[in-house]
Amino acid sequence: MAATVSRTASPQGSELLLELDDQRGSPEPAEARSSGDESTAAASGASNGSYDADSIETLEGLEAVRKRPAMYVGGNGSDGLMHLVWEIVDNAVDEAAAGFATRVDVTLHRNGSVEVVDDGRGIPVDKHPDRDVSALEVVFSELHAGGKFGEGAYKASGGLHGVGAAVVNALSTQLDVQVQRDGYLHELSFKHQKPGLFENRRFVEGSELRRTRKRSKATATRVKFLPDTELFHPDASIDVGEVRRRFRQTCFLVPGLRMTLQDNRAGSAGGEPFDFVSRGGLTDLVKDRSSVSPVTGVITLNGIETFTEKVPVEGRITEVERECRVDIAMRWVSGYDTDVAAFVNTIPTPAGGTHLAGFDRALTRVVNSVLLKDNRKLARMARQDKNGKTKATKDDVQEGLVAAVKVTFSEPQFRGQTKQELGTPALEGIVARIAYEQLKEWFEPGGGPRSQVKALSDKLADAVMNRVASKQMLDTKRKAASLGSTGMPDKLADCRIHGDKAELILVEGDSAAGPAKRGRDSEFMAILPLRGKIVNAAKASPKQVLDNAEAQAIFTAMGAGAGDAFDIEAARYGRIVILCDADVDGSHIRCLLLTLIHGYMREMLVQGRVFSAQPPLYTARVGDRTYRAYSDGERDRITGELCRGKRRPENVRWQRFKGLGEMNTDELRHCALDPDTRTLRRLTMADAQQADAAAEMFDVLMGSDVAVRRDYLVENSSLVDEATLDI
Repeated sequence: MAATVSRTASPQGSELLLELDDQRGSPEPAEARSSGDESTAAASGASNGSYDADSIETLEGLEAVRKRPAMYVGGNGSDGLMHLVWEIVDNAVDEAAAGFATRVDVTLHRNGSVEVVDDGRGIPVDKHPDRDVSALEVVFSELHAGGKFGEGAYKASGGLHGVGAAVVNALSTQLDVQVQRDGYLHELSFKHQKPGLFENRRFVEGSELRRTRKRSKATATRVKFLPDTELFHPDASIDVGEVRRRFRQTCFLVPGLRMTLQDNRAGSAGGEPFDFVSRGGLTDLVKDRSSVSPVTGVITLNGIETFTEKVPVEGRITEVERECRVDIAMRWVSGYDTDVAAFVNTIPTPAGGTHLAGFDRALTRVVNSVLLKDNRKLARMARQDKNGKTKATKDDVQEGLVAAVKVTFSEPQFRGQTKQELGTPALEGIVARIAYEQLKEWFEPGGGPRSQVKALSDKLADAVMNRVASKQMLDTKRKAASLGSTGMPDKLADCRIHGDKAELILVEGDSAAGPAKRGRDSEFMAILPLRGKIVNAAKASPKQVLDNAEAQAIFTAMGAGAGDAFDIEAARYGRIVILCDADVDGSHIRCLLLTLIHGYMREMLVQGRVFSAQPPLYTARVGDRTYRAYSDGERDRITGELCRGKRRPENVRWQRFKGLGEMNTDELRHCALDPDTRTLRRLTMADAQQADAAAEMFDVLMGSDVAVRRDYLVENSSLVDEATLDI
């Protein structure tokens, strides 16, 4: 019985037909085998401590890969397992990038095997001129064998080392290959790296291909492999989300290529396969990653240059000329994060390399020499700057930048088999020249839209000013903190001892500060009243945060810096206690304080050193007992319990505290300051993330921007008839 996969493969109407006889069987896990037997002499030499010619061991064929898999796939965890998938997929994508394929289909099977099908030309199946076996067998069984050396079969490709397919075979218990070309379906299998065919479910070693006549002229390659679980960590797995992200990215790099993914593994969602295609290339990639508040449109840069490099040709070092194409798409958004992706041919290079170094260098240089050359904001600062700090740095110019940098050329030099960093030296200069000249044209009059250029100039100038101001502010805070209490804010009522047991209690308003100071234990409790609005650190720039008087007071009192420079070991207090009114305004201030701590003193939250005191909203005295309620619902519940007898509800007189300042010293001490009677709630990272969202909502609903509030109410109210609104 045979299982058949059929599908229309290309716009020309050619059919992709791949058949697999069930007599070969699906790959099944096999017993662990040793990666190579050591010779008797070598074992003897090791046992007696001698070191001679018999001690030298040679690893033949794929044995080296099995013995040192991390050298070839980067490790034996999930990353290494994913790398096997990328090796086969990248070969298929190279066919598409060369113009010979239109789709790549990947299936994750229930038994752990991975199947990759492309409608490219098909791996060559004729006899290799230097081997007595087919080229197909050579590709999967010999290291450094492939069609990507030089500029023969591929002008530019992702697989350059000729080890990818062979490494996948080396780290698999079974691998099946089907190639359709020249009107035939050619089949070859590998079991424990040995070539052969399955006959009635029995594997027979041999190098002969099974060939079946097909009427279709379609071409295709199908590779199905079962990773050797004995060589990978038990928890290693293929992350379907990561595969989908990589596929989307690849489709942006090869416009018109359709990639699909079907996950049939046990426990997976299954369902419809992931299916993606892009027509716009890098422009679509940048748009996909920069959907919010763009400052500029997508800027595209491209060019072609040639360079020479010395490579071995027939045993002699020879200078050869290469052609390199550079494609860049980029835009700035209003945020502060940087998202720059770099690629070589179809391969992402997350560690960067010479091409990204060239882009970074050109971008910083052109922004300083052209865009910010006559900026008035920086000119005023420059008159006071003697150290060149007003020059934009790499971090300044890439604040809010979303970019994709791709270079396409033959035989790139990667630093390592996993191809995460480009090492070809000439590429730095080529990318730098193309990026500089074309960005210069866009920045100058007659280039990009003047409104966008002006907005970008202001944004990057603000980035420079924020950096300089932040550095100055943090330096000042560190100096002040090192002075002890004499450098502290005037409104701080400090404690006598500092360290892990000390508390910094942040109190809302001066009215609450008086009772808090009288009711505290001054041995280890410090009181810092907050007299103004706390800045919303979730949406403000670092400069705006550090310019805020209340934020400055908190940072100075803590004495441990802020942001990336925050050092919890240097903190003067071991915990922070937030003491705010039990009403909406108090909740707003608590959210803003928590957002500030989350953004600039995060380690305090991580280590569980931030607390919120829980003052009551109502208090009532009935007989000789005092009752406290923290919400309207709790007040009504207590009233109901007290009135079960003959007592009337109106006889239970509740006092509502409008603020902490209305409490006397004893009440405030009992509910918020005395460690034996108070109630504190430990705040976590999850609370901080909720506070970020709450602070944002407070700004929308209670802030000064009427237009934003109007838009929010219109968009989120199902009870409002828009036709009745004057908008």
